[in-house]
Amino acid sequence: MTFHVLISDNMDIRAVALLEQHPDIRVTFEGDMPRDKALQAVAEADALVIRSATKADAAFLAQGTRLKAIARAGVGVDNVDLGVATERGIVVMNTPDGNTISTAEFTFGLMLSLARHIPQAHGSLAGGKWDRKSYTGVELRGKTLGVVGFGRIGRQVAKRALAFDMNVVAFDPFVLPDLAADLGVTMVDLDTLYAQSDFISLHTSVTNESRYMVNAATLAKMKRGVRIVNAARGVLINDADLAAAIKSGQVAGAALDVYEPEPPTADNPLIGLAGVVHTPHLAASTTDAQNNVAVDAAQLIIDALTQGKFVNVCNPAVLQK
Repeated sequence: MTFHVLISDNMDIRAVALLEQHPDIRVTFEGDMPRDKALQAVAEADALVIRSATKADAAFLAQGTRLKAIARAGVGVDNVDLGVATERGIVVMNTPDGNTISTAEFTFGLMLSLARHIPQAHGSLAGGKWDRKSYTGVELRGKTLGVVGFGRIGRQVAKRALAFDMNVVAFDPFVLPDLAADLGVTMVDLDTLYAQSDFISLHTSVTNESRYMVNAATLAKMKRGVRIVNAARGVLINDADLAAAIKSGQVAGAALDVYEPEPPTADNPLIGLAGVVHTPHLAASTTDAQNNVAVDAAQLIIDALTQGKFVNVCNPAVLQK
């Protein structure tokens, strides 16, 4: 039996080759595929490999009448309607390990940029100025970092923070305190994290509880002069509330790689605001990470189609159908 795999987003060629070399798999791959063309192609696909560009919403999944599995080359599956996929018996899998280090390193880059005003100083010098007085920053050593979400990426960020002689506290209701203690990290409740942290880095998934968790009420609980880093999901932050807190001095600054929506709208109050470092969702944008998650996604599909083996399932209820 031959399985048809559609890759509707641009993908590392090694992942495509891994699929193509399997004798029971036929691949359709044309780079980033326009939605209308992808809608036609998915009708003949047994499996789908995507990054973030393809929106596997209800209308898209309705066309995939043969779909058995979807592999997301990356962590977030916001672009897949998990409820509809489950109803249709489609197993959705992700690749949580491949971009962990790239994201953790980038998070630390954002933190250093925020602490030392590196982007602003670069822009000033590039503009012909020699201004040393305006960009006095703070050291990381001795500061407390609060990590919200202590999963793979959160733990790697904490490891790097400890190497910089920071104190690290973390909040994650699903992580045992002993695990954190073994790493030199103290688990605390969220209010304690807010009160103690000089820097806060967000690494939690989006849930009803975490959506807009950084808002006027929670910002008021934070230590005055806190700095906030977000390389997770834009929807974790209420932009207007954060902008107001920066203007008032409650928050010293923020470093943001993610937005809601993406790209951010022209009226986003954080864009261009003094004290804010911006990047366009680059945390996982290394050749290493792109290669890793693409190959991981290809292997997930091979195992699913040829062995009935499903790993990193994001909608586990589908396995009970």
